[in-house]
Amino acid sequence: MTVGLYPRLADAFPALATEIAELLRTEGEPPAEVIADLSYYGPCTCTATCSNLLTAPPGSAGSSMIRLERDGVDIIWLSLDPSRTTITDIEVLDGRDLGPGAQRSG
Repeated sequence: MTVGLYPRLADAFPALATEIAELLRTEGEPPAEVIADLSYYGPCTCTATCSNLLTAPPGSAGSSMIRLERDGVDIIWLSLDPSRTTITDIEVLDGRDLGPGAQRSG
């Protein structure tokens, strides 16, 4: 399913979206309820090595971040917009293969 021009993150990466929502709920973080409806704008192209997944237009991130961990190790970082109400991008730190949807074309 798409929301406007972009697919939903939950459709592009269902396991990742579910995991993020579960980890946010465990931490009591409000953005947990919006994960299912986030759009997926594609992989970030700010640098050749950036591996973030954009869930808002490029340049939307503020300086706030939520760090999600498992067994005391950060596995996912979520960047938030300046109001801290919208997740703007997701950085997966644990080296998992997210498949072709996370790869840059070209």
